[in-house]
Amino acid sequence: MGADPEFKKVCTATDVEDGAYAEFEIDGRSILVCHSQGQFYAIENECSHAMNPLCGGRMRRGTIVCPLHGARFNLSTGAAEGPPATLPIETFKVKLEDGNVCVAVTKRRVTVGSSFMPPGTLPTH
Repeated sequence: MGADPEFKKVCTATDVEDGAYAEFEIDGRSILVCHSQGQFYAIENECSHAMNPLCGGRMRRGTIVCPLHGARFNLSTGAAEGPPATLPIETFKVKLEDGNVCVAVTKRRVTVGSSFMPPGTLPTH
């Protein structure tokens, strides 16, 4: 088993009102801390469909909607719950400690067999 995740203080619980979110950079990653229905969530700030920031999207009933094409994601699991997205977004562990929101951010995942190619690259086959 891996080591326990390292939680980093991001903000105070009162900094993000219920029904709102705030964007933070943690370890070089853009993360949204979302406060929905009394719970705090942390998600990557990138739609899995078009790699567009989710910041600016509407949050409702435990989901966030991408402002570009309307893909909807579950704040708790990261699951894509509405087209055009079919792949999940990454979520991160959150804990409240002494009135602070702390988030454990992992290194960016690389999906084996992914068809995503960075701009300017060409297939090798």
